[in-house]
Amino acid sequence: MLSASARVFVRRAVGTSHGHGSLRSSSSRLFSTASSSAGFDSYDDDSVTLTSLNSMFNPTEEHKALRSMLQTFVEREVEPQALEFNKKEIFNVDLFRKLGDSGMGILGLTVDPEYGGAGMDAAAVCVVHEELSYSDPAFCLSYLAHSLLLVNNLSTNGSHEQKQQFLPDICSGAKIGGMCMSEPNAGTDVLGMKSNAKYDAEKKGFILNGTKMWITNGTLTNDNDGSTGDCFLVYARTGEKKSDVTQFVVEKGMEGFSCGQKINDKLGMRASNTAELVFDNVFIPADTHVVGEVNGATLCMMRNLEIERLGLAAMALGIARRSLDEMKGYAGERSAFGASNLYQFGQVQKHIAESYAEYMAGRCYVYGVANSLDLSTYGNGLDADGTKLYCAQMSKNVADRAIQVMGGYGYVGEYVVERLWRDAKLLEIGGGTNESHHKNMCRDLRRMGRTPLD
Repeated sequence: MLSASARVFVRRAVGTSHGHGSLRSSSSRLFSTASSSAGFDSYDDDSVTLTSLNSMFNPTEEHKALRSMLQTFVEREVEPQALEFNKKEIFNVDLFRKLGDSGMGILGLTVDPEYGGAGMDAAAVCVVHEELSYSDPAFCLSYLAHSLLLVNNLSTNGSHEQKQQFLPDICSGAKIGGMCMSEPNAGTDVLGMKSNAKYDAEKKGFILNGTKMWITNGTLTNDNDGSTGDCFLVYARTGEKKSDVTQFVVEKGMEGFSCGQKINDKLGMRASNTAELVFDNVFIPADTHVVGEVNGATLCMMRNLEIERLGLAAMALGIARRSLDEMKGYAGERSAFGASNLYQFGQVQKHIAESYAEYMAGRCYVYGVANSLDLSTYGNGLDADGTKLYCAQMSKNVADRAIQVMGGYGYVGEYVVERLWRDAKLLEIGGGTNESHHKNMCRDLRRMGRTPLD
């Protein structure tokens, strides 16, 4: 159930919109999805009805309003800049900050309104990630790193005083950041991290040393000037046991904290800045910047991984839906071999029909899990892994089919789908590799015994 403040928040935001139209890149307006069924002489468009699953994808009027607001914002603000910023490998910081202003207010989507958030749930998380990723998955990835890995993590695991201190600025977009877990030699094996923090009793704080790699929003500039993002949650080893890990808040400007390098020339997600961050004897005040219990961050990590993976799965839905729309639009407009469109060819029918079925299967899985997920607890790792495993592969396959249907046009950057295909690959690696999901799921399924039916 959404809080009253969440309902007011969404209605206020939607009240500033003016409706939304179809979303197409400037390069593919020619390929109208509205004409995608043309060519079947006996086919009556008006007879088409879809199975009503709206109550799953938009479980309340507030979710429906949120989706409408996002579609308007994406069409007007995100889509026009997506191609340019991806080509230049630049993170659109100014546009990102708009997500936190009074007209949007979704950087703190899951945060209690007391701390500047919207007080919404996991289904709302999926709505936002699906809609942003429909246009620009890289921009959405930066949103995920900030809103889930930093904001939601701190909201769930921080103290009341820490929430008061840090959340208002990161919910408003005044400060932008993320989370630091992966290292040069510790990715999927997160507990193999080498970064460490030693307690200094005299200074009443920890001395943090180490290097973190592949950090989304690690830098907000493009100059490799050592400048970092504004605020991060950093995991580091603080004891002898492998599980003795503690979570710290590290802020821009702390002595010894710097950006080692901005990582360029990535396969995909090019409009999302990725960086190496270096911690050289960074002092962390124990009374204000330690999140949760000392040596107790493993639970924080596992709890937040569930919503992260669900968010990544929702991103995959956006990629798949956009790829499907581009494929349908092109097939409806392109003539070949004397046929007025490509819908008359069995090979194309197969690509489109299978893509739709797989997208809808993934969408039902993602929103089904989201509607039952409690953001404050840990215990749905099996299906968090499952949604991401299925949807990541599905989105790449759908984008691949779109390229195949569109031929040479699908292979060039101006026509969107090649970028979606490249972006989709990251979802099979980031937030847990496919292979790690296989391992986790089989471990849980073995413990479960007979597969439950309810």
